[in-house]
Amino acid sequence: MSLRAPLFYQIPEQTAQIARAAFPKGNPYMRMRDALGPIYTNPAFAHLFPKEGQPAEAPAHLALVTIMQFAEGLSDEQTATAVRGRIDWKYALALELTDSGFDASVLCEFRKRLIVGNAELLLFDTMLTLFREEGLIKAKGRQRTDSTHVLAAIHVLNRLECVGETLRHALNVLATEDPDWLTSWVPSVWFERYSQRFEDYRLPPEKPARYALAEQIGTDGVRLLQHVYASDAPTGLRDLPAVQVLRQVWIQQFYAVADEQPIHWRTADDLPPALLLISSPYDPDARYGKKRSTEWTGYKVHLTETCDDDTPNLITDVLTTVAPISDFEVLPTIHQQLAERQCVPGEQIVDSGYPTADHVLTSGETHGIDLIGPLADDHSWQARAGAGFAAAQFVIDWERQCATCPQGHTSAEWLARTDEHDQTSIQIKFAKLDCTSCPVRAQCTQSKTQPRFLQVRDRAHYEVLAAARQRQKTELFKTQYAARAGIEGTISQGTRTSDLRRSRYIGLPKTRLLHLLIAAALNFIRVAAWLAETPRARTRQSAFARLVPASG
Repeated sequence: MSLRAPLFYQIPEQTAQIARAAFPKGNPYMRMRDALGPIYTNPAFAHLFPKEGQPAEAPAHLALVTIMQFAEGLSDEQTATAVRGRIDWKYALALELTDSGFDASVLCEFRKRLIVGNAELLLFDTMLTLFREEGLIKAKGRQRTDSTHVLAAIHVLNRLECVGETLRHALNVLATEDPDWLTSWVPSVWFERYSQRFEDYRLPPEKPARYALAEQIGTDGVRLLQHVYASDAPTGLRDLPAVQVLRQVWIQQFYAVADEQPIHWRTADDLPPALLLISSPYDPDARYGKKRSTEWTGYKVHLTETCDDDTPNLITDVLTTVAPISDFEVLPTIHQQLAERQCVPGEQIVDSGYPTADHVLTSGETHGIDLIGPLADDHSWQARAGAGFAAAQFVIDWERQCATCPQGHTSAEWLARTDEHDQTSIQIKFAKLDCTSCPVRAQCTQSKTQPRFLQVRDRAHYEVLAAARQRQKTELFKTQYAARAGIEGTISQGTRTSDLRRSRYIGLPKTRLLHLLIAAALNFIRVAAWLAETPRARTRQSAFARLVPASG
């Protein structure tokens, strides 16, 4: 479909007249149109359409419709109906009252076009750029970041269900692709074994029987792969995604001692890490994740938003990853994306899972960000005991390359090493004679024969870590960090309006687009509320919790 649409649209006079009569006090969509214009223009989407072919629906309209759809949590069918029937939508889209809209399938096609054209960020970034140019994002202001779990749009499977469903899914796809080839060799017993879903209540409860069934499924899967990869098999079958997933799952879940030998089901200890382990054939990107007490199969989304008092709280970055990726791993990526959008904050308040000494150092040096978040405490037994001599109680002289213990003894050895991650650490060792005769040795080391040994990072990281740990004990830090809790409201709003914690779609690319659209919709809602001078909602408390000050 080709793009043959005008640059922008004027609101028809009759549409404007009736809309203002219907909403004399204003309306969020009308208010946004009046204040900011159309937001999207057709030329911005020209690279996604061929130059020839049937004219497509105006992408500027579809983009704004998509934002309004996610702002209200509507299905595609409900959205198409709203375009046809709602006067406020017609005003925002500059449509004639008689405009009949479009079929709901156009919205699905538009989202697909964004993904295929690597334009998932287009709607979010275009709107955010407009808001930044309007002064709604403060330069070097305050921002906060947190993450939450996202459930994949699949039924969670245990290991036995996963291998059974993987083989069954491959058979179903092959039966659709080339039924004659499949029926020419498939054993008749497979029709009984793989015609129904593998569900736990149907499976044998005893462990030996479950292992036997798993290895039977494994043997059948190997046989299927041998036929698919045979030289006389129809071309193209081995490239089917379902076959590729079957091959990967079999490598992960089974092993053979030697060729022509029976395959064996791997033990749980012999499985790949969660980052690589496929959890379902129906969404190969979904992974098992755990954050504190929450366990799930799917993805994780990281949201960063502004939190200045004199501007609306706007989401400036959205990052969707598979579930096992740790928070601290993605912080450099978040900083890079903020820099590309010209939205780098002066202060960034983050959850405890994000900051490390590396991050505190590089975020300040590279981006000028004051990273505010609790760093992990010293977990040595000396620090936990409270009465012991932890590393922080030793005085380190970096110029002389020595350390002095609390009893005044100077270290005997100083050795700098670089580990496999290219991180430099300093190994400091005290003299055995000094430690052996020390009257408080029990507070310093538990070894009966070896002297005290310290291992610290290089000077820059050591000093940053020490300063950060000292700062997080102050009242000022507690006051600054209290602002982080506000992003919980953003996660809650995204969950309530568009089901942020549950993906509508299969696969990481579609889930990433979903989160970007939700974030753009939340920004749209918040700017509309800001223009209407709607006060921010206060944190809600239960009736019982409100009694605490009165009774105290």
